[in-house]
Amino acid sequence: MAEIRVLQLKPGDQVGIALADISPGDSLLSPAVSDTGPAPSRPVSARDSIPFGHKVALRAIAAGEVVRRLSQPIGIASQAIPQGAHVHLHNMGFENSMAGHAIGTRLSNAPSIPASEVPTFDGYRRADGSVGTRNYIGILTSVNCSALVTRMIAEHFRDPARLPAGIDGVVALTHKSGCSVSDGSRSMDMLRRTLGGYARHPNFAGVLIVGLGCEDNQIDLLLEDQRLVPGPMLRTMTMQDLGGTRASIRAGIEAVEAMFPDAAAARREPVPASELVVGLQCGGSDSFSGISANPALGAAIDRLVAAGGTGILAETPEIYGAENLLLERAVSPAIGEKLIGLLKWWEDYTRDEPAGFDNNKSPGNAAGGLTTILEKSLGAVAKGGSTNLVDVIGYGEPIREKGLVFMDSPGFDPMSATGQVASGANLICFTTGRGSCFGCRPAPSLKLATNTAMYRRMEEDMDLDCGPILDGAASIEEVGEEIFRAMLATAS
Repeated sequence: MAEIRVLQLKPGDQVGIALADISPGDSLLSPAVSDTGPAPSRPVSARDSIPFGHKVALRAIAAGEVVRRLSQPIGIASQAIPQGAHVHLHNMGFENSMAGHAIGTRLSNAPSIPASEVPTFDGYRRADGSVGTRNYIGILTSVNCSALVTRMIAEHFRDPARLPAGIDGVVALTHKSGCSVSDGSRSMDMLRRTLGGYARHPNFAGVLIVGLGCEDNQIDLLLEDQRLVPGPMLRTMTMQDLGGTRASIRAGIEAVEAMFPDAAAARREPVPASELVVGLQCGGSDSFSGISANPALGAAIDRLVAAGGTGILAETPEIYGAENLLLERAVSPAIGEKLIGLLKWWEDYTRDEPAGFDNNKSPGNAAGGLTTILEKSLGAVAKGGSTNLVDVIGYGEPIREKGLVFMDSPGFDPMSATGQVASGANLICFTTGRGSCFGCRPAPSLKLATNTAMYRRMEEDMDLDCGPILDGAASIEEVGEEIFRAMLATAS
């Protein structure tokens, strides 16, 4: 029999989080940190084998009782759960969100950092005033039919010897759409909005758009819709006009090389942290995501917003059940109602799915100790910190306000991050507990590990270990400051 530390996150929570694998008969020491309330009056003895990161009942839980974590509802006991038992899919579920919808009841009045004290990073100031954190040349496709040509053009420049100094690379960005899509449809609007956002992105010094020629998403219509003006650093071409695949690859290479002189002339310069637009992502989440990395990222975003910067929270299905934590910080009723409307749309959309909203929770999430979408959402929302919600935008819509912004997107991180970059994110911060290896050119992706064991196992793919929070070796605020400094360093 061993003594195992568990985390009781708030007084009144009926469950604790295992900080090591638990065997029947083990004595559970709770809480593991000093600010989480009193320990149970008598030691808790484990009844079950409970994996690292999973929940254990710190007291008996009645059938039908709401189970809470961080004082927030994460599910309902589907049967009586004795003290010391494993709490997971076999004995806890949910039917609907239990979150309230009060708007603007807990607005933050945190002061901004004086302009003279705002930290800086070294970025690329573009002609339109926007700031990039990288200096790529991008190749976009109007339609999936031109994807091969686009990739072959970029492949030519994989040899660093073919790139002038000062250019980070040539990036091919392809998709599966662009034809058999009606002009004016939601799908076409979203595609053009996303392509337009990438064409304008400050991490690209120049962009080449490649089309086939007969597609629905005609390049001239794309340019008109997105108010893009071709020029030396925004070039277009169509394969049918150029004579096919080989000729288009040759022409594309020449077009990219023609942009090299201006792109290579770009220089980094000190710019304020207010120019950072950070996409907030989590993937391969585990039970520790909402305890260590996500709240620490939230603390970093609070610091960024105080400096005048912007954080973009997204993945609408992953705030379901925790939307109250955003609504109470919405700066206006209109913004709050827009967020509620997005959730209602997704609720209707997922109604015919076998598991509805709860289908968002992946097998990896469950293996990591997350039982319901409500529990997953509680951790996901923590990435947004404690500052006010200043705007709610559609997928890939341009950022209009500085501060914390919510962007509508599916709960699939590659697709969601794509929309954030199209909206203007020049940096992605990505938390993971199971070990996501996601990267996101043209925006660098800062990877934050929720636990030290995974960080050590996948150190080549991770940038920062948030595990010391779990050990009590560092506070959320201390790791948040470390993340903020890493943001500035990565952006530079």
